[in-house]
Amino acid sequence: MTKVTVNPGVCGFITTIEVNKGEKRKVSVKIDSGCEHISEMGKSLKEVDMREIMKPRSECEVHQQASANQLHAACPVPEGIIKAIEAEFGLALPRDATIHFEA
Repeated sequence: MTKVTVNPGVCGFITTIEVNKGEKRKVSVKIDSGCEHISEMGKSLKEVDMREIMKPRSECEVHQQASANQLHAACPVPEGIIKAIEAEFGLALPRDATIHFEA
């Protein structure tokens, strides 16, 4: 299991993402968030095929679900989902990613 916590910033809706490797290049996805849009996305994004994260954004199921559930364009949660899936499959090391604003 890979678990990721996303702090999206000013909205304050901390999101927890858990992915578990299943059979045939698929992971189960569990999303817990105070954001109603992300929670709705979690209801429809229960399983993701590894090949999805290799696709261009416009074709990737994670980003399609983000759009369908009206996530803000700058919401980092879809990237957190993809990073968790990469780590679960051993395609990337489980390391933090940040956006830091310079004063």
